[in-house]
Amino acid sequence: MRILQGKIALVTGGSRGLGKVISATLAEAGATVIVNYAHNTAAAEESVQTITRAGGKALVIQSDITNEEAVQKLVQEVEEKLGGTIDILVNNATGPQPELAIEESSWEDYLDQLNFFVKAPLFLVKAVLPGMKEKGEGRIINIGSEVISLGNPHFSSYVTAKSAQLGMTRSWANELGPSGITVNLLNPGFVPVERHEGIDASGYAKNVPLRRAGLPSDIASTVLFLASDQSKFITGQAIAVNGGNTFGI
Repeated sequence: MRILQGKIALVTGGSRGLGKVISATLAEAGATVIVNYAHNTAAAEESVQTITRAGGKALVIQSDITNEEAVQKLVQEVEEKLGGTIDILVNNATGPQPELAIEESSWEDYLDQLNFFVKAPLFLVKAVLPGMKEKGEGRIINIGSEVISLGNPHFSSYVTAKSAQLGMTRSWANELGPSGITVNLLNPGFVPVERHEGIDASGYAKNVPLRRAGLPSDIASTVLFLASDQSKFITGQAIAVNGGNTFGI
């Protein structure tokens, strides 16, 4: 069922990993997907080709989403090329995720993570809000992490930035609800993708009630639900998709 027919979706970091599968899943449901990327043009174009070969619609646009002017140009380009405004925003992009002891950490290390998980989503939401408010509806989906419940050691810069997304999501949900815009946080468990090549997931899986690590499709199908009208009465929620590895916040 093409439950997103006629919708325009922007997926940041849509060229690889979770973003690639999320983009393909939304396109399969009928959305026209903007695959945003920062550096890897070949991967972004391959992501779009995967979508178009399957009969979907997609457009690739490079942009530094941590730069407000670049974000404004990104959204403007989408509107000019597609003749419509963005209905669905998936804040998925991430950067390096160093594991550092507290003694090794600097404020710049924390800022690096906040730039991706707080600063960039702020710029993006500000840019898409006019169109969503005019339509009286919209979907904002922030991709978080189960680390905000686990509090992993030697990972405090990442955990702190991901934790900030929870408060941001709930505040935005309260503010934007009257405009028909839902805002939710999806917290994946460990989902091996390209960046995890060579990592053995068995140690993680043995402590998960469902006894496995996640698949990108597990996350993408939940994004699809949150992007669709099936979730129109759900907002301000933090949804863990991790096989039961954590139980609520």
